[in-house]
Amino acid sequence: MVVCRMTLMICKKKRSKIEKKTKWGKLKKEECCEEFRQKLRQALGGQVVLPDDWEATAEVIRETRRKVLGVSSGRRKEDKETWWWNEEVQDSIQRKRLAKKKWDMDRTEENRQEYKELQCRVKWEVSKAKQKAYDELYTRLDTREGEKDLYRLARQRDRDGKDVQQVRVIKDRQWKGAHE
Repeated sequence: MVVCRMTLMICKKKRSKIEKKTKWGKLKKEECCEEFRQKLRQALGGQVVLPDDWEATAEVIRETRRKVLGVSSGRRKEDKETWWWNEEVQDSIQRKRLAKKKWDMDRTEENRQEYKELQCRVKWEVSKAKQKAYDELYTRLDTREGEKDLYRLARQRDRDGKDVQQVRVIKDRQWKGAHE
């Protein structure tokens, strides 16, 4: 028989600092793209040719990017797949949340029943919205224009499968990465 005395130290796991990313997707909207161009021209003083001081130019681009496009909160949303959401789903979820609060405050059978009905309705709305979104996606992928989307989805799945994070930087004239 072996007897030993152990002392365990329980340490809290430090959260890694999550990088805030630029919302580049906003550039798909023409008005946002034009606003970005205008603000960048204003910040550079209306110059057509970029100044020789690359560090200053890169900093101006970064600042304009933050102001116009914004940055993410830094929180990961891996669990939430909401690209198929629409107004009906949003409204149903809001009504369900209100019913849940009402039931939490006043635990009556009537409030419970209302919450349960809204829960079922939300599930139905979500499945209907997902099905509609997937049908539209498949229809679009069958077209010639959808071929780009198909390759984009394939690349995205490939990137998601890799465990490497890539850091993107603005490069200077010698193609060296400037710090972001």
